[in-house]
Amino acid sequence: MTETESIAYDVVVLGAGPVGENVADRTRAAGLSTAIVESELVGGECSYWACMPSKALLRPVIARADARRVPGLSQAVQGPLDAAAVLAHRDEFTSHWKDDGQVAWLDGIGADLHRGQGRLSGTREVTVEGPDGERRVLTARHAVAVCTGTRAALPDLPGLAQVKPWTSREATSAQAVPGRLIVVGGGVVAVEMATAWQALGSQVTLLVRGKGVLPRMEPFAGELVTESLKEAGAEVRTGTSVTAVTREGPTVVALTDTGDRIETDEILFATGREPRTDDLGLDTVGLEPGSWLSVDDSLRVTGSTWLYAVGDVNHRALLTHQGKYQARIAGAAIAARASGVPILETDPWGAHTATADHAAVPQVVFTDPEAASVGLSLAEAEQAGHRVRAVDIDLSRIAGASLYGDGYRGQARMVVDITREILLGVTFVGPGVGELIHSATIAVAGEVPIGRLWHAVPSYPTVSEVWLRLLEAYRDA
Repeated sequence: MTETESIAYDVVVLGAGPVGENVADRTRAAGLSTAIVESELVGGECSYWACMPSKALLRPVIARADARRVPGLSQAVQGPLDAAAVLAHRDEFTSHWKDDGQVAWLDGIGADLHRGQGRLSGTREVTVEGPDGERRVLTARHAVAVCTGTRAALPDLPGLAQVKPWTSREATSAQAVPGRLIVVGGGVVAVEMATAWQALGSQVTLLVRGKGVLPRMEPFAGELVTESLKEAGAEVRTGTSVTAVTREGPTVVALTDTGDRIETDEILFATGREPRTDDLGLDTVGLEPGSWLSVDDSLRVTGSTWLYAVGDVNHRALLTHQGKYQARIAGAAIAARASGVPILETDPWGAHTATADHAAVPQVVFTDPEAASVGLSLAEAEQAGHRVRAVDIDLSRIAGASLYGDGYRGQARMVVDITREILLGVTFVGPGVGELIHSATIAVAGEVPIGRLWHAVPSYPTVSEVWLRLLEAYRDA
């Protein structure tokens, strides 16, 4: 091991995923010297094992489903997907798991990259152990930002380690299509990967512990997605938990609490996420290793004046776009504090406070049909004590939806605070609705009065005309 080198920066960022990159971008733009530490690939989970590869796998699935609904085109797309071509295209989206382009971007903004495992080793101090054994101590004059994200959480099941199960990483990077695939879970990763691999040729069995999939969205979202998965040939079993797994040669055997024995070629556990904070030296600054990091709205760790936790690691909203939003807030807050600006007193635009994490978090599930939501569901709004009314519209009644072809199925709901007459939440389910959700996000985040939304005229014939029908239904109720 070489002699330890010490380098001082204004800001040190742990983790070079999209969140860490955005923190570094903002602090560098403010003129602060910035180091970024990464133990794997620059670009992080989203670029190589999550958002980008999963959507590359799903895009041909959804495009084929849309085409099959259009008269004059449906007969031309009845055949199977070219799985090899889909996987090759996915590999291009991940830059074949090479981060040269991302490293060049960091160089372009003037941030210094330190490869290796970074750990907190004291106040405003990070020690990096490089792959060659070199040790560097990075000191931060103003802030350290923890942007290390999450990893897949695996249950404590007998035989699991020997089986070598898939997690989201293996599900998005596999180089061959398994003949049979069990997917354990009912959340976003579970339904997206079940959708993708069933279409690519696997026989998928989805095992859901609860009553249905997508439990955090409106009930009709899970119902429509489940219906579509079954029509595609997947088997969906709800109220079912895996109790043990074994591998018998090339075959994985899953035992369930219902007494079933299910054989498969691979098994994917999509059963939640846990923070990547177990090996960060949190104990050196009085925090618990392996814990989620609690933060204020400027993303500063509770009780600290210099430590920030940004993105999934703070457990506020485990979504890439929310993490990048938080990163922009955190970068601005770090820069303001470094310049001595009292940020809460001189922040009329809210540039230093992550308020969207509380009430206006949007999400799209890229299944067929797509499910998209922002804000509170009806159940969440009622549980929070709001006086609300839910307004529902069958999307197949919208003229723009008919252009998608025969058999369009979808539903829309807006949850209205009837005291203030603003929207608390909106959910769309149906082909193509992912592109609708930003209009709903603006309405929810901006607390736009219902009376004013009436004058936001949707173009005809587009699916966005659902807004007119929702507002008419609310007015006429």
